[in-house]
Formats: sequence, structure tokens, C-alpha cells
Amino acid sequence: MIVRIYSGQDGQTHFDDLPLPAEESHNFALQAGANLVFRCFPADYSSDWHTAPRRQYIFILAGQMEIGIGDGTTRRFGPGDVVLADDLTGQGHTTRSVGVPRISATVPVGA
Repeated sequence: MIVRIYSGQDGQTHFDDLPLPAEESHNFALQAGANLVFRCFPADYSSDWHTAPRRQYIFILAGQMEIGIGDGTTRRFGPGDVVLADDLTGQGHTTRSVGVPRISATVPVGA
């Protein structure tokens, strides 16, 4: 499953669960020239309210991250989880590492 975070008409960030196709192989067309960026975050990393810098997939490779949205809901993501960061406007979300260093890969995608 891919979890999309997006900006609603209310100016708040929301979660949306997007199922993966049921076929054995999965091909997702990425924007031509897209970059794959690996990032390491310390165990005590925390980022206050912010919007996504661009529309991007975030692949959690190691550790855990927690995303919080304006209604107080938080969700944790670990290795193998994919988040589509699509909340480019509004209040945004918070992020933090949970307990151990976190490694993720991001892939920017077109609108």
C-alpha cells in the first residue's frame, strides 16, 4: 500500500490509503529525469509543521518515521512502507524519527 498525504480544501493535511495493483509486477512511471535521493536521519530527528517541498514518493528503508497531521492523527511507517507526499499547501504535517536512525529514499514526481 502507498499512503498519500495531501492538502484538503480545508487547508489541512489528510491521509489516503492507495492500494497497489494486484498483479505480480508493478511498474510506476516516474517523471523523466527524476532523482533518487537517499537521506539518513538521526534517532532524535523531529521536524515541526511543514508542507512537502515537492510532490514525491518516500520509501522507508530502515528505522521508523511518524507523520502527524492537523487533526491530531499520527501514523508510523517503517521499512517497506511508501508515502506519497502531496500536501504542497496548507498547514502541512510534522515528521519525526522513532527510536532509531532512519534511512529513506525519495523520488520527486510530476504533478
